[in-house]
Amino acid sequence: MHQHNIAATTVENYKKLHDAGIGTYILFQETYHKKSYEALHPTGPKHNYAYHTEAMDRAMEGGIDDVGLGVLFGLELYRYELAGLLMHAEHLEAVHGVGPHTISVPRIQPADDIDPEDFDNGIDDDTFAKLIAIIRIAVPYTGMIISTRESAEVRKKALRLGISQISGGSRTSVGGYVEEEKVEENSAQFDVSDRRTLDEVVRWLMELGYIPSFCTACYREGRTGDRFMALCKSGQIQNCCHPNALMTLEEYLVDYASPETRAIGEKVIAEQLNNIPKEKVRQIAEKYIEEIKNNGKRDFRF
Repeated sequence: MHQHNIAATTVENYKKLHDAGIGTYILFQETYHKKSYEALHPTGPKHNYAYHTEAMDRAMEGGIDDVGLGVLFGLELYRYELAGLLMHAEHLEAVHGVGPHTISVPRIQPADDIDPEDFDNGIDDDTFAKLIAIIRIAVPYTGMIISTRESAEVRKKALRLGISQISGGSRTSVGGYVEEEKVEENSAQFDVSDRRTLDEVVRWLMELGYIPSFCTACYREGRTGDRFMALCKSGQIQNCCHPNALMTLEEYLVDYASPETRAIGEKVIAEQLNNIPKEKVRQIAEKYIEEIKNNGKRDFRF
């Protein structure tokens, strides 16, 4: 399993999720401003601000050591939200020895029932870019996620500032990944701005000079929590990330990519193999990539 977004629950339930092999547990705070939070959730299971805010502590007590934070920028003053988010990250590191594995940066966008004009704390593209840059500097070890609610142009700028994870071909409606014609367009939870397919997004990333990675090796090798943080903060993780990115990209190219995307990708992989600093690692990666390409082998990892 990779990433799961599940409502706040008990330590006992987090233990069950951990035993089931959950990857990163993601839970968005929505807003760190207590009064605003309680006004947005007057009743129901999410009403208790403290219970929601302390969910990550319970998750870590339950053994889940990779957690993902997120705040919905635009509900409250962005400076307050940024401070809350960074203090939350600092708290997790201080108390549990492990900061957030990911931080997501959604912001209020148009949807069926949402008009951004109704929120007077909405942020413009420049402020949004600044927030991403500040988070990247403040929490350099974290993965940063941007959603398809943002336009291709905003995502392009955000990638340069430190975003490390984006999706392609997303659906936001319930059942949105089953046959498309069955889904009513107006059942979407929010409007998707970047409507490109995964293939188009992968090609675009490579054309911008990035290496799209489909790697999940760290979860599967047990490199989570403090093990992951130690590798990440020392820079040693690059010895795994770079070759794993190239190998998983090769798998994608062989199994799913359009001919055009595959042609670009093969070129990127050939060039990037030369950038692996350790000779031994480079030789092994080259051998594995040949196995993936020519012999139908899969699932190699460092």
